[in-house]
Amino acid sequence: MSRPVTLFTGQWADLPFEELCKKVKEWGYDGLEIACWGDHMDVRKAASDPEYVNEKKAILKKYDLGCWALGGHLAGQCVGDRYDERLDAFAPDAVKGKPKEIQKWAIEEMKYTAQAAKNMGCYVVNGFMGSPVWKFWYSFPPTTDEMVENAFQTIKTLWTPILDEFDKCGVKFALEVHPTEIAFDLYTAQKLLEVFECRETLGFNFDPSHLFWQGVQPHLFIREFPTKIYHVHMKDVAVTLDGKAGILGSHLSFGDLRRGWNFRSLGHGHVEFEEIIRELNAANYTGPLSVEWEDNGMEREFGAQESADFVKEINFAPSTIAFDKEMKK
Repeated sequence: MSRPVTLFTGQWADLPFEELCKKVKEWGYDGLEIACWGDHMDVRKAASDPEYVNEKKAILKKYDLGCWALGGHLAGQCVGDRYDERLDAFAPDAVKGKPKEIQKWAIEEMKYTAQAAKNMGCYVVNGFMGSPVWKFWYSFPPTTDEMVENAFQTIKTLWTPILDEFDKCGVKFALEVHPTEIAFDLYTAQKLLEVFECRETLGFNFDPSHLFWQGVQPHLFIREFPTKIYHVHMKDVAVTLDGKAGILGSHLSFGDLRRGWNFRSLGHGHVEFEEIIRELNAANYTGPLSVEWEDNGMEREFGAQESADFVKEINFAPSTIAFDKEMKK
């Protein structure tokens, strides 16, 4: 199949960009989805400094790697989230602890990210949008319909100028539907598209792992939004409810075997990837299949190489013939 197999660099930001590129090539990937943190991508430099962009492209070319997407998750989260001190980890020192300044920085950062993607020759930026209402998801004390509606409208107000910049750059934004986001499952994703009046710039980075542990069948998300799948994360998860653990995670760290679910390396969880590939084929999706590798129970370089092999094996093309066409006299 012609869909490229890439690795999202977000979980590898501790490695220098060129060192990771060398490893990724050795593991058999076709390219990268470059995270906009660590030394992997400084979006402000990429937006304004042609030499910086040329250096990144030269490294990719050296290792015969492509780049079809950037990952702007951290700044995007800071745009729409209701502030608490955890956001300080995503923000520069000058604005830490200052909610309004963090948000202002994040909005500017996402506009620069659109420009950086254009200069890198990418057609999509994946990321988060944050949510003013996620912290109230359980609805006790009661979360009113008005609070929910106001949250969606706040996201529209905050993100419309950002998406305007994406339009200018000819780049699309793909929200990763994910707990803590304004859209975290199928119905909230549907609501988000309605609020933005199905704006062409806004679509989804499909990641099955975040849907599956919530009880949503991931392939049905693709079937619901076939024209809005702008990018795909390949990521697995295992749900291991044993009568003691709950689905909410019990405040246990990822990787703790007592948890009710954990992210797993591809092929070691419970996501049915064949159904996903069939739905992507039906939707005529030809973009990257990007491995987002997370598994606290496995050595990551072993897992990254194994995952590249897994995706290549299952990345089958749709049929070009009807099998029963000739079954007639």
